[in-house]
Amino acid sequence: MTETIKADARKDCRGVSCPMNMVYTKVGLSKLTAGDILEVLLDDGPPINNVPGSVQREGHEILSKHQLEDGSWQLMIRKA
Repeated sequence: MTETIKADARKDCRGVSCPMNMVYTKVGLSKLTAGDILEVLLDDGPPINNVPGSVQREGHEILSKHQLEDGSWQLMIRKA
């Protein structure tokens, strides 16, 4: 049984090129309080390759990362 993670906020960064998708993710996280969860939608390729590592380096936790049917990715981040 898979646990469903409920996001407190959502950022759709599909179609947004690097590094702006990371900027939008940071802005989204800045509006949350510690422990809140941000859902980020990212394109395949550089966005999903770069954003999770950057987020983790800033101390946030990646709760899940999975590819959606359209080829984009859903990233669930817990704010530190």
